Amino acid sequence: MRKLLVMAKGLALATGLIGALLQGGAFAQTYPSKPVRLIVTYPPGGSSDLMARVFGQKLSEVWGQPVIVESKPGAAGSIGMDYTAKQAPDGYTFVIGNIGPAAVNPLLTKVPYDVERDFIAVSLISTGPNILVVNPNVPAKSLAELVELAKSSATKLNYGTSGPGSISHLAGEMFKTITGAKPVEVPYKGGILGVQDLVAGHIQYIFSDSLPVMQFIKAGRLRALCVTGAERSPIMPELSPCAETLPGLVALNWWGVFMPAGTPKPIIDKFHADIVKVIQDPDVKKRFADLGVEAVSSTPEQFLAFMRAEVAKYAKLIKDAGIKIE
Repeated sequence: MRKLLVMAKGLALATGLIGALLQGGAFAQTYPSKPVRLIVTYPPGGSSDLMARVFGQKLSEVWGQPVIVESKPGAAGSIGMDYTAKQAPDGYTFVIGNIGPAAVNPLLTKVPYDVERDFIAVSLISTGPNILVVNPNVPAKSLAELVELAKSSATKLNYGTSGPGSISHLAGEMFKTITGAKPVEVPYKGGILGVQDLVAGHIQYIFSDSLPVMQFIKAGRLRALCVTGAERSPIMPELSPCAETLPGLVALNWWGVFMPAGTPKPIIDKFHADIVKVIQDPDVKKRFADLGVEAVSSTPEQFLAFMRAEVAKYAKLIKDAGIKIE
């Protein structure tokens, strides 16, 4: 009798699982059937927001449903990530998270979420190196010459960053760790403020996103030395990687799609297929390039492995450089 009860329970469980899978598959076929919310972790007008609006518009065209972009800025992107983690795992809320809140912030401060526990990393959507730019009055035409200046006791160099944990800050710390030079960091509440001070000559160099500096480079008001990607960037193919001169100086900015943990796999699979379709759109590639980033995609497994490697790399840098949030 007991054996029959166990068999009956097993059959019921298997039937329930099959039913859930079938239901999820049917749900995926009609997904989405209503507007979807896209959470942006930074204020309107920045690279993340502009990218999200391009991406959301194209997803809306694929789905035939509105994609509503909502800004949830604050705490260097962590507020938007935490908000998304608390939403229903039904496929109707997702976030575009970048290296800050997804990889670096948890290394520097206590955040109310665990990326691997609370999210499903669906796909990378873009990557972009920073550009090392100097004021034209700085007598350095190459990274090697800048290193020589930075290490000279007769020269005092100040460099700008977008604040603790930003990619510009991390690249600046890599520069100091690798070279042993001790230039003075000047943190700003946003990269554009640092770029403005660089143009004015108040600081000597900065590792910046390409969008704020391209107009000044073209006008000759700033001089570009190299990019922080491991290879030449298709966005700026004329610039060599900084790592050719300083091996290890690689600091990519990146963005990816995350959904709340528990979102059904059929929905994740459907969403991933649609992301790949959008990222391959020539218009998306061009509009992302105009923002200084390259449109890319990945499998969830590739994204997770990439993110883990980034966390390990920056954990070591933060420890070696003694980086702390004041």
